[in-house]
Amino acid sequence: MLGFIKKDLFTAKSNLKFLVLLMILYGLIGISGGMDISYIVAFVSMSVMTTTFSYDSYNNFNAYSTSFPNGRINAVKSKYIATILMILVLSIVTFAVSLLILCIKHAEINSMSFATSIVTIAVTLIILAIIYPIIFKFGIEKARIAMFAVVFGVVALFLLLIKILNSTNSSLVEYIFSNSYILILLSVIIVIVTLYLSYKISLKIYMKKEF
Repeated sequence: MLGFIKKDLFTAKSNLKFLVLLMILYGLIGISGGMDISYIVAFVSMSVMTTTFSYDSYNNFNAYSTSFPNGRINAVKSKYIATILMILVLSIVTFAVSLLILCIKHAEINSMSFATSIVTIAVTLIILAIIYPIIFKFGIEKARIAMFAVVFGVVALFLLLIKILNSTNSSLVEYIFSNSYILILLSVIIVIVTLYLSYKISLKIYMKKEF
């Protein structure tokens, strides 16, 4: 399975130049006092990882993977592991750049900044958890429209949920939103459950698929 993971990471590596440029842009905008675009890096990394499916399809890797013992299982499992690794690494780098910008600007560093980064990672992984079974079922080309619908749908739902919760006069809601540790814990739990269910669905689809 390690070879499968390396394959996906090396495929994604070819698109890292764009992410580096985006990181530089983020740093310049942050230092100049412009808008915060840290969330864009996580979402762009999502696009980078979905391109690995195009690589698999173009090189007929799916049929090749079936020739290995547990090839189908490893193909699905490695896709999720590589995705998590890529997004976590890029998000950590983004957070480090954010801290550097705050230090340069002599701004206050608090735990809520870290919580915001975690929530951003969580939303990205949740979107991918929804998208991956669709890609495994229909292929990357047929799933593109559904991918855009999922991205905009999840983001819109997330923003609507925040708006509703903010308008709710509840001490519990207020406590959750004001406590960075609770936000982080909830994000981690939701992501683990969502990724697990997504993996199981993708595996079930992939095991029955003909190549």
